[in-house]
Amino acid sequence: MSTILVIDDDLAVLKFFGTILEDAGYSVQLCHSGGDAKKLLRQTPIDLVVLDLNMPEPDGFDLLKELRAAMPGLRIVVVSGYLDGALLTAAKWLGATAVLSKSDAPGMLVKTVNDILQKFPPESG
Repeated sequence: MSTILVIDDDLAVLKFFGTILEDAGYSVQLCHSGGDAKKLLRQTPIDLVVLDLNMPEPDGFDLLKELRAAMPGLRIVVVSGYLDGALLTAAKWLGATAVLSKSDAPGMLVKTVNDILQKFPPESG
């Protein structure tokens, strides 16, 4: 079973995405800040991260860059409700495996995660 880490400072969205992914059969870890996520990633094997861009320090862009530098093979799905397409494209350029707007995420999150994990299977099995 793959483990997904969801990082979002909006607790309602965090729990909602967590429930969607758990219902799809994934093991899910939740973090409401980038700092907590970095600590968890040092301690727990994670197969894929769902990352909100609009967060306080570190913001999602900074965290994306840090994660990509520290863990080049980590699969990262960037999700945001407040950014236009150009900024989501910038997230892709900075290393996101996929990008979703929050308005599309409820219907597309599981499909996107499934597709990524099929295309890039977790090394741990």
